[in-house]
Amino acid sequence: MGVPVTSMPAPGEPAPDFRLPADDGRTVSLKDLRGKKVVLYFYPKDDTPGCTREACAFRDNLARVTSKGALVFGVSRDNLASHAKFKDKYHLNFPLLADVDGIVTSAYGVWKEKTLYGRTSMGIERTTFLIDEKGRIAKVWPKVKVDGHADEVLAAL
Repeated sequence: MGVPVTSMPAPGEPAPDFRLPADDGRTVSLKDLRGKKVVLYFYPKDDTPGCTREACAFRDNLARVTSKGALVFGVSRDNLASHAKFKDKYHLNFPLLADVDGIVTSAYGVWKEKTLYGRTSMGIERTTFLIDEKGRIAKVWPKVKVDGHADEVLAAL
């Protein structure tokens, strides 16, 4: 059974609520984060080149992000054990959320058909959402290019 493909929420719309397990053992719920800005970034796979560069850029800029009142969460369909290895290997300093069944990935419209080397498959399209203090989408970066992305997010905060 596949994950349904849905459209991406647009700026001004309510961010789809979620409850996901984090690599630090807690469960993160969007509604529990009201009052804070949330940088929610979806990435395809732990410990792959682009995803590693993106995670390390958020790691290296986390103090600048938090100084603007925002929290960072990375989301992929990898499991918690994979997240823990990825986090430890690169000393990531923010939670990674496991969307193993793809429900949240689908709700945010980032589960897409992708083509690589002529082969088509379904996967996460690298996308970042900035969610405001009221739980609404403030900004969306679809089809993220990793280099310079953390600076784009910081500029929007």
